[in-house]
Amino acid sequence: MPSIDVDFCKLHFPNPVILASGILGVTGAVLSRLVKESGVGGLTTKSIGPEPRAGYANPSIIEIEPGTCLNAVGLANPGVDEFVKEIPEIHHDGVPLIASIFGDAEDQYPAMARKVERAGVDAVELNISCPHAKVSSIGADPDLTASVVAKVKASVKIPVLVKLNPNVTSMVEIGRAAEKAGADALVAINTIRGMAIDIDVMKPVLANKSGGVSGKAIKPIAVKAVYDLYDSVHIPIIGCGGVSTGHDAIEFVLAGARAVQVGTAFLNGFGIVEEMKQDILEYMKRHAVDKLADIVGKAH
Repeated sequence: MPSIDVDFCKLHFPNPVILASGILGVTGAVLSRLVKESGVGGLTTKSIGPEPRAGYANPSIIEIEPGTCLNAVGLANPGVDEFVKEIPEIHHDGVPLIASIFGDAEDQYPAMARKVERAGVDAVELNISCPHAKVSSIGADPDLTASVVAKVKASVKIPVLVKLNPNVTSMVEIGRAAEKAGADALVAINTIRGMAIDIDVMKPVLANKSGGVSGKAIKPIAVKAVYDLYDSVHIPIIGCGGVSTGHDAIEFVLAGARAVQVGTAFLNGFGIVEEMKQDILEYMKRHAVDKLADIVGKAH
C-alpha cells in the first residue's frame, strides 16, 4: 500500500489533507469532531487576533458559482486570551494543530505566538494576507513580512508558517523574504480580492462591499503560485486554493507542495477527506508511487 503520510517542519501528518484557516470556527468541540469524523491530516484554526473582534455585518459570505465563494467575514474571533482556553479541548490524536494568528500591528504577532505555543499548539501560521483586512499590508511588503517573521521566530520554538498574499506583484519576492527571515514553511495562497454586485438592488452583495474569492475558481492561480515558489525557495510549501478532490491535491504536489489545505470544499461535508485520500492512493498505485514525497515538484 502506498504511503500518503508526510513529514515537514519536524511534524508528522498522517495524510496531506489539512483544514485551512477560517473554515470551521474556533471551538475545541468542532475541531475535535472534524478529526474524528473526517480523517483529516492536520488542523489550522480560524485566525485569532489580540482582542475580540465582531467582524463584518451580514451578508458576509456567498457562493458565487458552484464551489466558489466570496467572503468578507472580517476576521471575527474571540481574541487570543479566550481562544487559548479551547486549545486543550481540541482532541487531535497525533494530527498536528496549527494556530493561525493575525495582528493589527506587526509587534502584536510575537506575543500571540507565545500564548498559543504555551497553550500547546504544534505550529503557528502567520496571517499577513487576508484581502479584506489591514493585515494584508504586511504580506504585500517584503520588508514588513521579514520583520514579522523574524520577531515571531525569535519568540517561539514551534515551526512558523507564513500564509502568502496573492494580491501582490511578486509573491515569490515575499516568499523569499519570509524564508530569509527564518520561516519554516509557506502557505500559498490566501483568497483573491473580489466583488459581486446585485444588479437589481444595484449595490455590492457583501456588507463590506469587497471580499476574498475562494474555491474552485482560484485553483489554477494557486497551482501557479506553488509552482513558482518551488523554483525559488527551499522551505516546504503547503498548497491552498480550490482543493476539492484528490486530483487537485496531486496537482499541487506535482507543482511543489508537500501538503494541501482545504476550505471551501467542506461545503460538501466532512466525507470529502476520505474521498480525497482514496483518490490519492489510487493515483499512486496507478503510477507506482510508493511515497507521496517522491513526486513533490515532479512537474518541474
